[in-house]
Amino acid sequence: MKSTAWIVLFLSFLSALCKAQEKELDFDQLWGRKNSVTQSIYSIKGWVDGEHYIVNDPKDNKQYSVNIKSGEKAPYSPQPSSDVRVYMESNDIYIQHGQERTKQLTYSPEEKEENPTLSPDKRFVAYTFKGNLYVLEVASGNIEQITYDGTDVIYNGWASWVYFEEILGRQTRYKAFWWSPDSKQIAFMRFDDSEVPMFPIYVSKGKHGYLEETRYPKAGDKNPTVKVGFAKVEKPDESVVWADFDEYEDQYFGQPYWAYNSQSIMVQWMTRDQKNLKFYEVNPNSGNKKEIYDEKQSSWINLDHDERITYLSDNKHYILKSDKTGWAHYYLYTLEGHLVNPITEGEWQVSKIKYIDEKAKKLYFTARKEHSTRYDLYSISFSGKNMKKLTFGDYSHKINFAPDGKHFISTYSNVKTPTKIALLDNRGKFLEEIADSKSEDFGNYNIGETEMVFIPSEDGKYKLPAVITYPIDFDEKTEYPVIMSIYGGPDAGTVYDTWRGMNNQYWAKEGVIQISADHRASGHFGKKGVALMHRNLGHWEMIDYETVAKWLKAKPYVKNNKLLITGHSYGGYITALALTKSSQYFDYGIAGAPVTSWELYDTHYTERFMDRPQDNREGYKRGSVLQYVDGYKGVLRIMHGDMDDNVHLQNTTQLVDALTDRDKAFELMIYPGSRHGFEERKRAYDFRERVRFYYEYLLEKPIPDSMKK
Repeated sequence: MKSTAWIVLFLSFLSALCKAQEKELDFDQLWGRKNSVTQSIYSIKGWVDGEHYIVNDPKDNKQYSVNIKSGEKAPYSPQPSSDVRVYMESNDIYIQHGQERTKQLTYSPEEKEENPTLSPDKRFVAYTFKGNLYVLEVASGNIEQITYDGTDVIYNGWASWVYFEEILGRQTRYKAFWWSPDSKQIAFMRFDDSEVPMFPIYVSKGKHGYLEETRYPKAGDKNPTVKVGFAKVEKPDESVVWADFDEYEDQYFGQPYWAYNSQSIMVQWMTRDQKNLKFYEVNPNSGNKKEIYDEKQSSWINLDHDERITYLSDNKHYILKSDKTGWAHYYLYTLEGHLVNPITEGEWQVSKIKYIDEKAKKLYFTARKEHSTRYDLYSISFSGKNMKKLTFGDYSHKINFAPDGKHFISTYSNVKTPTKIALLDNRGKFLEEIADSKSEDFGNYNIGETEMVFIPSEDGKYKLPAVITYPIDFDEKTEYPVIMSIYGGPDAGTVYDTWRGMNNQYWAKEGVIQISADHRASGHFGKKGVALMHRNLGHWEMIDYETVAKWLKAKPYVKNNKLLITGHSYGGYITALALTKSSQYFDYGIAGAPVTSWELYDTHYTERFMDRPQDNREGYKRGSVLQYVDGYKGVLRIMHGDMDDNVHLQNTTQLVDALTDRDKAFELMIYPGSRHGFEERKRAYDFRERVRFYYEYLLEKPIPDSMKK
């Protein structure tokens, strides 16, 4: 017994000695100014060709090409012949050919053209101006006006707000026109917002301020009417051909896809309830349409689904991406709409196509197959046979494929391993490590441990993924406050097995447990799990987040009254629900730009999940934060931009009205001039206020001087 005691004492002494030798992180290291734990490494910018990849070197912020065989590095700049670009300057359009002098194409500095886009053959530039579509010939400078009926409510080639935000996507910058591959035609959408309600946004600038008016359809409102048109570039005098759809039908159109030969275009069409998706092959010369695909789901279908259709260059087939089985998979179809075979199947999710080898009839794609929190690369035959995992280890991989398909680069990490970069061949053979962000000093620092955990759902059906960072020198006998960061939207998980940087170590050093968690409908359990949210937003999210809260507070090292939840947008909605509907489990909240009642949000997003308010009154009532204000406890801080054109300030105003009517104490910050994302100077202020909130309510001590600076 004496011998055993001495061994324990010696090991304790050895452990303490090792701990004493570990370096402590200072403020600058924690916030990345002189980080000694990790180091900046190359970022992969693509490939020059099959033998040279492009990196950005953080040492000089310049780009280099690297030979995959010799490792030789040379300065890189795009070849002049491929560097043709159009751009806007002082409200006019310019074009630049390689290193040649730029050429001004339009001359209207007082009024701005929008979305100048080169034709594939670089001969023309299409753009929109005051609701109309124009085409400019680069060589002659000749401008042809394609449409003439643009007004303040009719837009040709320029998206109505709800299409920009929810269907075509913010990356389009409102662009709603598409060049044919042969550069001879343009497909475009024409929107009529005449019947869409106007939402006024008050702008406080100047002596009198002014109203910014947006045609914004809220749940249950009328949507814009939409037409799909086709214009011949070299025959502008010919009338626009309209696709054979009834513009007054209550419907949606998704992004169209031109066929390789430019002889037809695939138009996505969907019912207002978003439960029926059809593809129509449309003849751009006549507007005649032919139905070639019909999909129905009992919940909804995502019209903005990434990679919906990928055409093959054989001009006979396309690859469809669909979650119709409850899991996202790829399918091989003929252009006539006949299913050849599923390419992938099973209870797991495909993510993105990375390379298609048509000669070998092989598809390379990323998927969350082995683990829902990790991305791996796979290859599979078009027939659905010979599936092979090409990436390695318990990491999440971001893939960049060579243009000839013979090699790929993986940027990979997990929650315990800082980011690395490796070169592999297309069979998955590891060729070399390109970079490692772990510094030589990594193991010498005392940092808080980060781990992935899986919390059983209350009904035992799911294991909810979460990432936790524990305090430095964590002791289970000590009680710590908790910051829980969430988003919470449908199919919008935030928990992945990737390196999360060093900023979390500041709060780890201050003695705070940090956790991010996802619920059953966040995408980890396929569309099958996400569909549980149908007609019931706010229900399962809160059940699962309550489970996480109870799991935390059952731990002896978690302070019972110091659990803070925070999120923005949908995360702001969840945070507001947590401090009202679920206030017995949460103590503090910081909610950014929250939706507080779903009647106040747009048609396409809201009705996808909730149906129209007139068809699901109880669901809308159950999902509203305003219904639970009587249960409010703790301290909630609300932030909102006064010019938010996505989640309107109206949401916060109605919540504030309800809280003040009930004499509830809370914090409020309105950021003037800010949209859904706060303006840069306001973000700095918001960060400092968040810090103040953490110290005041979680840590109950003054803010350190270093953080004040």
